[in-house]
Amino acid sequence: YITGSGWASYKETGKVCGIELPEGLQESQQLPEPIYTPSTKAEIGDHDENISFEQSIAHLEKYFPGHGEEYATKIKDCTIALYKKCAEYALSKGIIIADTKFEFGLDENGNIVIGDEMLTPDSSRFWPADGYEAGHSQPSFDKQFARDWLKANPDNDWTLPQEIVDKTIEKYLQAYTMLTGKTL
Repeated sequence: YITGSGWASYKETGKVCGIELPEGLQESQQLPEPIYTPSTKAEIGDHDENISFEQSIAHLEKYFPGHGEEYATKIKDCTIALYKKCAEYALSKGIIIADTKFEFGLDENGNIVIGDEMLTPDSSRFWPADGYEAGHSQPSFDKQFARDWLKANPDNDWTLPQEIVDKTIEKYLQAYTMLTGKTL
C-alpha cells in the first residue's frame, strides 16, 4: 500500500526507493504487487535512509565482500515472501498490513536470519480492513495514532498525555486480539 514516506516520495517523483510506480495512485492504495524498499540502519535517534535495491547491493558488498548481491537478493526474496504470507493471514483476521519492515542479520554460519522484531505495531502499519478506502490516510492499530498526535501538538516536548498512551495501548491490544483470537 502506498502510504507514509513512500506516499510522499511517490507524489514528488513517481517512485519509491528508485522503483517506478504506476501513475495515478491514490494515498493508501494497494500496489499491484508488494515492493521491496531497503534502507540503511541508522544510529539510535536517527531515521533509517531509504535506498534502492542496487544501493543495497553496494552497501552489503562493503561489509561482506563477494556477497553483496547474494545477500541483497536473499533478503529481498525473504522480505516479499514473509510479507505476502503474513499479509494474507492478517487480512483473513480483518487487518490490512499496509507496510512493514524486517531487519536481518547473519548467524555464526553466515546464514541470513531475522535480526529484530517483526510484524508488530511498531514495525508495521496495521489498518482495519472493515472500512478501508483508498484516497486518504487510514485509521490504524499501530504507533501512527501517537505519531499523529505528536505532529498535531509540536510544542508538547515529546510528552504524550496519558489518554493518548492508553488509547495507543488499546489499539495494540485490539490488533493482538484480532490476529490471535486471544486477549492479554
